[in-house]
Amino acid sequence: MIDSSLKLKGQTVIVTGSSSGIGKACAIYFGGLGANVVVNYHSDENGANDSLEKIKAGGGDGITVQADVSKEEEVISMLEQTIEKFGRLDVMVSNAGLQVDSPFLEMTTKQWQKVIDVNLTGQFICIREAAKQFVKQSPEENKGKAVNTGLAIGKIVMMSSVHDVIPWAGRVNYAASKGGVSMMMKSVSQELAPYKIRVNSISPGAIKTAINKAVWSKQESLNDLMDLIPYRRIGTPEDVAKAVAWLASDESDYVNGETLYIDGGMTLYPEFADNG
Repeated sequence: MIDSSLKLKGQTVIVTGSSSGIGKACAIYFGGLGANVVVNYHSDENGANDSLEKIKAGGGDGITVQADVSKEEEVISMLEQTIEKFGRLDVMVSNAGLQVDSPFLEMTTKQWQKVIDVNLTGQFICIREAAKQFVKQSPEENKGKAVNTGLAIGKIVMMSSVHDVIPWAGRVNYAASKGGVSMMMKSVSQELAPYKIRVNSISPGAIKTAINKAVWSKQESLNDLMDLIPYRRIGTPEDVAKAVAWLASDESDYVNGETLYIDGGMTLYPEFADNG
């Protein structure tokens, strides 16, 4: 169910990596709130078009933009296309990410770098360009100054993971990238707060998406997964989308530099539930 109290109607939102999975759910949810949504995709044009159709069916508007978030010139072009179409940007949801799994002793520099380029450097480029646009749009008297009244001039939501705090053998590149996202978010939020730009992150746990279908599509592996989740269910992309929309709304205006874990309690050390 869409929470109309979030009042995002008419705001312009970029959701990177929104042709599938969590990003797609976020884009569609924002559309249901009446937002203008920029559906970013890397290669899945059909998935992006499907996202856009659902956004428009839900009452929002939008465009699709192909861009590799790890390439600065393509991100800049995405921002330009956004402003050309909608005139402004209000929210950046920096979601695009990937996994390239390998045992540490066998992991190549190429495997390491690909994940860092997209998951960490890609987020850096996207939120930097969004912040530049927010400042450009803001009233001249507010630029770089702490203002005691008024709401944020721009909101950034970064997609991290429970693996920003939970080590993950066999996926060292992924865990390192998400740990980096966590500290980047905190540092950037500290620096941008005087501009009235809010920066927060979401750390999902086990979410029912295509990337981990092998886990939730088989009952035996799903049962094993439940041992890691005190709430005893796998999350849905919509669980994450609702939290992202709240962080992007004025309902969370005094929330800055925080990580919201959407994980059913995965980070509660469930192995210690029976005294360890």
